[in-house]
Amino acid sequence: MSKSEKLTQFVIVICIAAIITAVGNVMDGKHLFSDSLVGVAILAVLATIGALLSNLPYANKLPMVFWVSLVGVVASLPGMPGQEWIIAKTSQVTFLATTTPVLAYAGLSLGKDLGAFRRLSWRIIPVALAVTAGTFICATALAQLVLHLEGLI
Repeated sequence: MSKSEKLTQFVIVICIAAIITAVGNVMDGKHLFSDSLVGVAILAVLATIGALLSNLPYANKLPMVFWVSLVGVVASLPGMPGQEWIIAKTSQVTFLATTTPVLAYAGLSLGKDLGAFRRLSWRIIPVALAVTAGTFICATALAQLVLHLEGLI
């Protein structure tokens, strides 16, 4: 598959995820579809710019998520042109709405590799439990530390 085909496929997936996110964002009854659509369109453009950057020579040494995150951070830095507008529009999109297409995609990719998942058999259960417990304990410890340093507890 050529780079242009990969980019086209990426843009199609981003557009589908953006529509699902906009619909999911409206479900809480607090957001308008038009506001949601503008917010997810901005996020989709930022993700596409990050994807384009990740395909540049020498930039492909780092993962795409790094470049997408970097583009988002730079776009929202104080002093950047349009920064206030970007933050105002993207803040209309809830985090939960963005996780819906991500989890759906993860489920589909797991279903695609069901044979590999079966080969792991019971061994995946202790690993998953250890990862979940470690993530929870570390997140809780970090939250406790930050809240303590802020004087909130």
